[in-house]
Amino acid sequence: MNRYPLWKYAILAIALVVGLLYTAPNFYGEAPAVQVSSGKATIKVDAALVQRVQQALEQAQVKPDFVQFEGTSVRARFADTDAQIKAKDAIARALNPDAADPGYIVALNLVSRSPAWMSAIHALPMYLGLDLRGGVHFLMQVDMKSALTKKAEAITGDMRTLLRDKNIRHLGITREGNAVEVRFRDAEALAAARNLLADSVAEMSWTPSQEGGEFRLRGALKPEAAFKVQEQALKQNITTLHNRVNELGTSEPVIQQQGVDRVVVQLPGVQDTARAKDIIGRTATLELRMVNESAEAQAAVTGAGPVPFGSERFLERSGQPIIVFRQVVLTGDNLNDAQPGFDGQTQEPTVNLTVDARGARIIRDVTRENIGKRMAILLFEKGKGEVITAPVIRSELGARFQISGRMTTAEATDTALLLRAGSLAAPMEIIEERTIGPSLGADNIAKGFKSVMYGAIAIAVFMCTYYLLFGVFSTLALSFNLLLLVAVLSMLQATLTLPGIAAIALTLGMAIDANVLINERVREELRRGMAPQQAIHLGYEHAWGTILDSNITSLIAGVALLAFGSGPVRGFAVVHCLGILTSMFSAVMFSRGLVNLWYGRQKRLKSVSIGQVWRPEGGVMPAGER
Repeated sequence: MNRYPLWKYAILAIALVVGLLYTAPNFYGEAPAVQVSSGKATIKVDAALVQRVQQALEQAQVKPDFVQFEGTSVRARFADTDAQIKAKDAIARALNPDAADPGYIVALNLVSRSPAWMSAIHALPMYLGLDLRGGVHFLMQVDMKSALTKKAEAITGDMRTLLRDKNIRHLGITREGNAVEVRFRDAEALAAARNLLADSVAEMSWTPSQEGGEFRLRGALKPEAAFKVQEQALKQNITTLHNRVNELGTSEPVIQQQGVDRVVVQLPGVQDTARAKDIIGRTATLELRMVNESAEAQAAVTGAGPVPFGSERFLERSGQPIIVFRQVVLTGDNLNDAQPGFDGQTQEPTVNLTVDARGARIIRDVTRENIGKRMAILLFEKGKGEVITAPVIRSELGARFQISGRMTTAEATDTALLLRAGSLAAPMEIIEERTIGPSLGADNIAKGFKSVMYGAIAIAVFMCTYYLLFGVFSTLALSFNLLLLVAVLSMLQATLTLPGIAAIALTLGMAIDANVLINERVREELRRGMAPQQAIHLGYEHAWGTILDSNITSLIAGVALLAFGSGPVRGFAVVHCLGILTSMFSAVMFSRGLVNLWYGRQKRLKSVSIGQVWRPEGGVMPAGER
């Protein structure tokens, strides 16, 4: 009746081992490290950089714990901060000969001290939030006026093209803020232009007017269109910021919208605040220009002559110089999408681009006249431009076209990413900056740990005193629940914050409630005169329905917080929901396993240690007290 099959004990044993294994990395602490990542769009970090970093450390006589390539960066771990700072200077000198134009970002960071074999099986510690680990907090203001101005400028360009294509004569187009005004000689031209623009430029509301003998058509951006422009600008900036802060290697950065024009950026564990501001404040713009392939340009490439007038000299990814015209054919503002793909005939990797209507018209005109020539795609960062790729124009292009040229699949994917999120949709400025030191984070961790520990001890003392041996089983199940919860959070690489610690403490109180229900149901069966073995069996069976109902209602509330909450509320909800799931497993299955292991093999069980079983006056003597 109260015996588990061997496979259930095997499941509990595996869960216990996995819990211990994935919880352990959280107790090793963190060690100082140096992270090397790409500082330019055209420089890619790969495993070959590890050897260069190791050579730089050997020359500086700095011994690291290890140097390894992880994702898109190289990390070197050290025993103390003195070695970390010395290593950072040595690596920066070796990788960035020109300090004014660094190709790599060398930043201070923190990594886990856990053994390498644990990292190999992805047994990693939980990420710690800004309030526990320390770091920097930025509140950034998006210049929405600039975003609206760029939209109005784009509409002005589209209007000129539309009116020219339809052969509608006008006296000029002027822009004042977000409003555009077109002047005409007669009412017929105004009416034709109004009908055309009302259909083609639906974002604007058009109002005709007449001043003297001149007819005017004034367009203002509709409120819903302006809101959409601002919303898209904010989303694009957030996406671009995500791509940039990844270079810092921070664990679980928080980048979220606040209000209609502000963005909160939290970077836990970042020590170099100046470097963080430099990365976040980067402005990148994308430009398409034609390559100058004249004889003078070829001489400038080899160094035999000066750069021709109206041209500039840049470097390709391979390091070869290239001469391009100063005139910009197209900018990143006209790019809608960029995705990697493959050529349908040659099967070589390509980048498939999609531009807006204005960009399609420009591309069509330029490529029609320059078939067989090269077009360079440049990315400008901090005022310096680099050529991402310079493909040959094979045919007339339109709104959708592809670029290729001996690219690997990885290079095509990287190029598409650069083209998609290379620039900010609108300028941003930091209006608030806070730095939380590691010492304050350590103090928060200590206080949070003590609160959970003291709460668990108080629960354990009460349970062991009131329910005796069954209280011990309940306490062990509670410990198992805490172990599983920390292990699951570590496996999911969740971010632990102060609200998360509060959720752990709450989970302990809710988890022990299930064991209280079970113990009281067992006592109730004993009062009714049931035999101890049958009382244990019926107690667990009858308590399960109540436990399930109560946990489901709590889980519904947690899922609601998870779906609609953000920031600290969402962190609390994640721990709360996971804690409910682990508590149902530990409170029922694990505690039942302990009870079955202790009492299940006793065929003639006379009593159980579950505390005082109160007998109602004149009732039947409980079986556990006979």
